[in-house]
Amino acid sequence: MRGRRKASAGPLPQRDGIDAVRVRLPEDPEGRWGCVGEYLVARFGGAIGAEQVAAMLDAGRFVGADGGAVRGGEPYAAGLSLWFHRDFAAEERVPFPIGIVYRDAHLVVADKPHFLATTPRGRHITETAVARLRRELGVPALQPAHRLDRLTAGLVLFVVRPEERGAYQTLFRDRLVRKEYEAVAPYDPSVALPRTVRSRIVKERGVLAAREEPGEANSESRVELVEARGGLGLYRLLPATGRTHQLRVHMNALGVPIVHDPLYPVVEPEAEGAVEDFSRPLQLLARRLEFTDPVSGEPRRFVSGLRLSAWPEG
Repeated sequence: MRGRRKASAGPLPQRDGIDAVRVRLPEDPEGRWGCVGEYLVARFGGAIGAEQVAAMLDAGRFVGADGGAVRGGEPYAAGLSLWFHRDFAAEERVPFPIGIVYRDAHLVVADKPHFLATTPRGRHITETAVARLRRELGVPALQPAHRLDRLTAGLVLFVVRPEERGAYQTLFRDRLVRKEYEAVAPYDPSVALPRTVRSRIVKERGVLAAREEPGEANSESRVELVEARGGLGLYRLLPATGRTHQLRVHMNALGVPIVHDPLYPVVEPEAEGAVEDFSRPLQLLARRLEFTDPVSGEPRRFVSGLRLSAWPEG
């Protein structure tokens, strides 16, 4: 079922760390809907069936601002707001904990594991970093200031107070955060490093992999070799921009795709399936975040406690 996913100060508490959906009844100058139930069937019946909508109404799952159940036979009233909880499909649990690097009254800096999405999207809803942290920390208002790709591990900044979220998001939007990543990829002595890679990256909705194409560059990454050992290299990656899959695309373009990347250089079957291979995490880690705190004015520097499993001990 699709509905407005924007968090609101509604009457229903979160369920499994996910906000209730708010639905605002639109204007109806043509008089198409005589009652609330007719509108809800028109809006959601195609997705879940008219019978399921009716069952939810009968069960009192749609509520008004006072928390009372709204019945399907109630007269239609444009502007009326309703809230309800969606039904979520069962999700495979990502079997890794979320580390807490730092926490105060304003911020939570988490060490997100591989395979865990930052925010709800697609088939990943309750098994996301924000939903887990809300449940585990008891902070229902927690929101991310930025996103980290689901297959990438490492630091994600979450904001405790909703009124401060915009200030921290602006840091990322205006590129005022120094982000440093680590990656394990093949070592090729013919690839001259360090270097700055710039290219035009295009990511189409519904297409798993991004691609580079001719045109003005919209992405920039600094790539440095930290160490080479056993045919592998440990790389420091410093993105100046934040295009989708940017570091993965740039490493692939250099001829040294990141270890266990299911999309680059080719889309592997597992990338399209629902079954995860937790033994093969993408070897990419958001290692450091540095910025000047927009609320306190203090310099902030956070370092991940995770390590990349493919890098040999030594």
